[in-house]
Amino acid sequence: MRTLSNKNKKLSGTEQVAEFMNNLEHPLKEEITEVRKIILGTNSKITEKIKWNAPSFCVDGHDRITFNLNGKGFFRLIFHCGAKVKDNATNTPLFVDNSEILDWVTNDRAIVKFTNMDDVKAKENDLREVIDKWIRTTI
Repeated sequence: MRTLSNKNKKLSGTEQVAEFMNNLEHPLKEEITEVRKIILGTNSKITEKIKWNAPSFCVDGHDRITFNLNGKGFFRLIFHCGAKVKDNATNTPLFVDNSEILDWVTNDRAIVKFTNMDDVKAKENDLREVIDKWIRTTI
């Protein structure tokens, strides 16, 4: 009897990300790995998958945080409310970011930029707080 090869098996989100990270060639791979650990360690409801050719993080199947790895000398985390723009009557950000690490692009989309491991470590506590607020506010 024949069995299906692993190539025919659909990978779970975590398996997709593990494979992606194993194959990733990026000068800030160590920093990306560390930020991934921070995100996954912040809230037990967070799951991961590959979206837009990068690790993306979800809660209850809703995309909320996605890596953008296209920068030169940096990478970004995009905080969002999914792929489609939501109708939001307010023009103010979803919440007050006391850490000021978020760069608000719109009232429901923000970015955090990282340049090196020192930057990741300096922003770690604020990042955990922002992730927690983002998840609580958007779900």
